[in-house]
Amino acid sequence: MRVFHEYAAVFDDPNLVSCAGLAPVLSLAERAGLHDQLDQRLTMRGPGAANAALKVTALVAGMVAGADSIEDMDVLRHGAMDRLFGGVRAPSTLGTFLRTFTFGHVRQLDAVAARTLAGLATRTPLLAGADQIAYVDVDDSVKRTYGYAKQGAGYGYSGVKGLNALLATVSTPLAAPVIAGCRLRKGATNSARGASRLLADALVTTRAAGATGLVVVRADSAFYNRDVLATAGRHRARFSVTARQDPSVRKAIEAISDDAWTAIHYPNAIWDDAEQRLISDAEVAEIKHTAFTSRRKAEHITGRLIVRRVRRLNPATSAQGELFSTWRYHAVFTNSPLRMLEAEAAHRGHAIIEQVIAELKDGPLAHLPSGTFNANAAWLVLASIAFNLTRAAGSLASRLHARARLATLRAQLINVPARLARSARRLTLHLPQHWPWQPAWQQLDQRARGAPLTAPR
Repeated sequence: MRVFHEYAAVFDDPNLVSCAGLAPVLSLAERAGLHDQLDQRLTMRGPGAANAALKVTALVAGMVAGADSIEDMDVLRHGAMDRLFGGVRAPSTLGTFLRTFTFGHVRQLDAVAARTLAGLATRTPLLAGADQIAYVDVDDSVKRTYGYAKQGAGYGYSGVKGLNALLATVSTPLAAPVIAGCRLRKGATNSARGASRLLADALVTTRAAGATGLVVVRADSAFYNRDVLATAGRHRARFSVTARQDPSVRKAIEAISDDAWTAIHYPNAIWDDAEQRLISDAEVAEIKHTAFTSRRKAEHITGRLIVRRVRRLNPATSAQGELFSTWRYHAVFTNSPLRMLEAEAAHRGHAIIEQVIAELKDGPLAHLPSGTFNANAAWLVLASIAFNLTRAAGSLASRLHARARLATLRAQLINVPARLARSARRLTLHLPQHWPWQPAWQQLDQRARGAPLTAPR
């Protein structure tokens, strides 16, 4: 591809916008109740806090368009944006607004985010299949920070100086994950600190978002504690958590008989036609197990221990061959009603939350923009609202966009250039001719503004 002609560039057209996809997304946000919830629940007062609902939606809109810092909010102030949208604010104004947040205001924003997700789920196929089964995944990640002015920054388990973001996502086998809850914590915090409270809130949000069927909580070994599992039980959810290999778990693994292991589909697995079985270096077995027996009996939790073992490779094996097999074990403690192989495969799906963390860090969480802890905590909640809005927009556009990465959604649906024209008091957006994703964009626009829901193409 080459530039065909010599050209000159002049920034002089007042009728252009670079992110026309924000129009249907913000229409969808309004229909989902974001503005009403902000008016009802966000009770900010004092200098810099005026018009809080407008400023929150401006921050969310900037994040949807790809802003990852306060300065990037200038993406909302160009061309005809102030005629297409009301309430556009300067980055300095939005930065001052963020610094007025207190811990209580962040919790109010959490409530707004939860109810907005529920509103999106009732108006879009955001969580298709949640009436059958939904997975709530919990994990945390350290976001690196720089300098000495960040409140709460510290060295956590990863050895990186930063702040710790705890997330809970909800997904189904048919739908990509969305964020059901989040908390920003000090960098040096323990992974499981506050996890039971976050999980309780996330499960309430998940039920409100239409998860009327089986709900399974998945987490890694950092969240293998009695409080987290008991919280899942109190909210009528099942759990599937990686078990730390303490003496009781190792004893249970040793009690599994040699003929109880079943080969599974794993990298390098081969189907043997002669023996009609899988030849694999990974096998699975299960055994009944009671956890936390050091506590009083009423606090014991009984379930299944599903164990995957993988042959430990030893390149230094002598020429006479391997004398006996050695294995690496990975144990999952669960009370899921799924059968053993289904439950083991479903637990491996917990890795989907890493995709959410990666997309956040590739978007609004590329920076924690303030030196004030509560401002950064509010920024994380706003990032979760923007994430869910973008996911909901994708679910309305097409089946492809329902599961696409956020970067793809921004490139194909959000950051679409358009020219604004006015005729008979009506605005018209003139978008590029032959835009490859025109049908998806038009379906998003129509359905976001209230057209009847149909199955995405």
